[in-house]
Order: sequence, then C-alpha cells, then structure tokens
Amino acid sequence: MEFLSSADFWIGLVKIIWINIILSGDNAVVIALAARSLPPAQQRQAILFGSGAAVVLRIVLTVVAAWLLELSYLQIIGGILLLWIGYQLLAGHEEEGGDSKEGGGMMAAIRTILIADIVMSLDNVIAVAAAAGGNMVLLILGLAISIPLVIFGSTLMIKLMERFPIIVTLGAALIGWVGGETIVNDNALREFASANPWLHYVAAAAGAVLVVGVGKMMQARGNKAA
Repeated sequence: MEFLSSADFWIGLVKIIWINIILSGDNAVVIALAARSLPPAQQRQAILFGSGAAVVLRIVLTVVAAWLLELSYLQIIGGILLLWIGYQLLAGHEEEGGDSKEGGGMMAAIRTILIADIVMSLDNVIAVAAAAGGNMVLLILGLAISIPLVIFGSTLMIKLMERFPIIVTLGAALIGWVGGETIVNDNALREFASANPWLHYVAAAAGAVLVVGVGKMMQARGNKAA
C-alpha cells in the first residue's frame, strides 16, 4: 500500500477522474436515451447496471485498445453500429405491455448502453491508460470512481429530456456525430483523412444529419400509421 503515499499516484488519480468527467458526457447521453422510456424503477436499474458494466468493459478495453485501433475496418463497423444505435434511440417506439416486455425493455436498454460504450470508448481509454502510467490499481480505482459521475450525468439527462424533448434529438445527433468521427478515424482511412483534415468534420456532420433525418422520417411514418 506504499503507493497510496505517492504524490504521483494521487496526481494520476486526479487526471483519470478529470479525463472521465470530460469523456463521459457522450456516454451519459447514450444511457439517458436508452433508459428514458423505461418506468422510473427500471430506469435506475438500467443506469446502475449499464454504467457499472460499461466501466468494467473500459478496464478490459484499456488493455487491448491500442491493438484494436490498429485493426483496419473495425472502427468503420463500430461507427456504422453507432449510427444504427442513434437512429434506433430516436425513432424507436416505447414498448407497451406486461412485466415480460418491461424486463425485455430494460435488458435491451442495458445491451444498447454496453454496445455503444464499447464503440465510443476505444479512443477514450487510450487517454485513461496514459494517465494511469501502467498502474492497474490506479486505473481500476479511477474508473470505479467515475461510475457515480456517469450515473449522475445520466439521471440528470433523463430529467432534462423529460422537460425539454429537443434534447432527445440533440442526443441522437451527438451519437451520429461520434459515429461519423469513428468511421473516418479507422486505420484503413487514416492516410486519406490525414491528407484531408476537413473530412473529419464532414463525416461527423453527415453522421449527425443521417441519424436525425432518418430517425425523424421514421417517427413521422409511425405517427401517421398510428
């Protein structure tokens, strides 16, 4: 336990917590979007389980992220998956029915949270790993402390979404933006993207527009059919 008296340990811990505060905003949006249509009790469960499992996944990803980011087409697939998740969260209709459907809704929300977090965390965990400096205790402790931050952020976002529905659209646009960024950051496109810096912003904006445009169109069709 000598490391607890080390200034480097505490500086590293503060760095990791600060990085997680900055980088957890988009994750909080995903969790809030996925859980917003659940009953209040299930919202709390989905946020708690989703956030906890997401942090565990981040720890695992930190070990293999540098290797994964070198694989061609992996981020393209992940980015497309994020675009699909953003569309589903915007256009999806609330489930109605008995307990089994409610349970299925919660599991679907947790599954969405985990899939989105895996894709969105590939770049983020590199920064966390660098701050940890190879200290696994520091890494796990820092990420564990970040759980309440994500839970608080998600709970706050759900309350804001209930009061200001436009935030749902903005949240879906954010997921689309990250999806577009993820695609263009793929190893297979790195040289082309480096030679054309504008592509980064065009791809991100295109992702946001695609998610919101298609999602709103499907929402309108569903309302008309209803």
